[in-house]
Amino acid sequence: MIDSGKYNVLGILVNAIDYEAVVGQIMSAAQAGKPLAVSAVAVHGIMSGFLDARQKYRLNSLDFIVPDGQPVRWALQWLHNSRLRDRVYGPRLMQAICAEAARQKMPIYLYGSTKAVVMKLATQLDKNFHGIRIAGAESSKFRTLDAHEREELVAKIGHSGARLVFVGLGCPRQEAWAYELRDKLPMPIIAVGAAFPLLAGVSRQAPAWMQQYGFEWLFRLLSEPRRLWKRYLCLNPLFLGSVALQCAGLRFSACGRRPSSELRYG
Repeated sequence: MIDSGKYNVLGILVNAIDYEAVVGQIMSAAQAGKPLAVSAVAVHGIMSGFLDARQKYRLNSLDFIVPDGQPVRWALQWLHNSRLRDRVYGPRLMQAICAEAARQKMPIYLYGSTKAVVMKLATQLDKNFHGIRIAGAESSKFRTLDAHEREELVAKIGHSGARLVFVGLGCPRQEAWAYELRDKLPMPIIAVGAAFPLLAGVSRQAPAWMQQYGFEWLFRLLSEPRRLWKRYLCLNPLFLGSVALQCAGLRFSACGRRPSSELRYG
């Protein structure tokens, strides 16, 4: 089990942690009814904070930022000699938590994506994890929530009996959601993004060799070129160049700018 704390990657404080340690932290918080905010972050997530001081503040306010992408794990190794043997991949993390939740009979709540995806996800989880209890499954409204809607959502999740909530809104919305609602829900919030459509069987995962060698981005780019070309062809080179500068001694501050108003993503 590895949990070496947080390390600066382009100003974002990423945890050098493995599956066993982060699942243990999440389940301990769930058992105690304590708030905890976790996000599985790849290059796009790091760059969202690198380029936006408000998003940097949100990310660095979360309890755990785990290295979802292989390039983020490599950056931890290059910069801080983290010696992590593997990344903490969002879909696999969600599966590990669901297995523990089923074993401990802790109800979960699913929030995000489309109605079709979240319903298929609930069906697949029920099929794959015997005894899992799904206290609620709700799709995103794909717009900002007003104050009343947000309070209704908090009450709905709180009264559902859930002990953990998974959020699949995509980056950077899900991190903003976790930041804003962390102290309003007495349970872990786990932002896992693409895990929703992947585990629902709606989207295809990259082959294992592409995941291992850091080419998952290429698989996704070829699958959705119109939507993702800017993300990968612009942000990936900027990430690598900036990490090289940090390796050479350039310092990136972890101080962000506190958001002046809540976004209330939903």
